[in-house]
Amino acid sequence: MTANTVTGAGNTAKHRPDLGGAEWLSGSRGSGDVQIAFVDGCIAMRDGRQPDGPALIFTPAEWRAFVLGARDGEFDLG
Repeated sequence: MTANTVTGAGNTAKHRPDLGGAEWLSGSRGSGDVQIAFVDGCIAMRDGRQPDGPALIFTPAEWRAFVLGARDGEFDLG
């Protein structure tokens, strides 16, 4: 496995996009701690307080499942 390959759930290897020139976006609400970027057909998410730290990489299908789960309260702590 190369440095540009990420292993996700189910141990499926997928391409890790080059995030060097990514345009990171923050939400209009909150402190902008979570940032996302759309790069090479993937969605990257990182902690904006640690921009040199790691990023999570999602395929479009994974991102859709994440967003729909969040919208439905799947990740609520209460």
